[in-house]
Amino acid sequence: MALSKDEREQFLAEPHIGALSVNAGADRGPLTVPIWYQYTPGGKLWLLTGLGSRKHKLIEAAGHLSLMAERLDPTVRYVAVDGPVLSIEPGTDEQLVEMAVRYLGEEKAPAYLEVARDAHGPSVIVTVDPKHWLSADLGAL
Repeated sequence: MALSKDEREQFLAEPHIGALSVNAGADRGPLTVPIWYQYTPGGKLWLLTGLGSRKHKLIEAAGHLSLMAERLDPTVRYVAVDGPVLSIEPGTDEQLVEMAVRYLGEEKAPAYLEVARDAHGPSVIVTVDPKHWLSADLGAL
């Protein structure tokens, strides 16, 4: 059963691991990788990735991406969105902190941030307009 607009937006706003897909060029399937993302109902979707990374370069070249989030409990539910990339800008430490707290919580985020700031290098924030939605709740397993 398809989700209502409010249900799908609320689901996407929850901290699920997203599956990002972006065109990887001629004679290639799309690059599909797990990623943390941020979304507020009615707003734009955003994610952080490494400056100059393969994801960054492919997203910039394609100008469009898809993201799918799913869960298995208490019911099998998913939401997939795709849309144009609105902007790619330098990421900030505040955005990194926001994302780490969203996924790891207040207690575990500081340890992750200590490593991430040293190991990952500069990032970019990719902002996407979620134009097309596909969603369903398939019921309990």
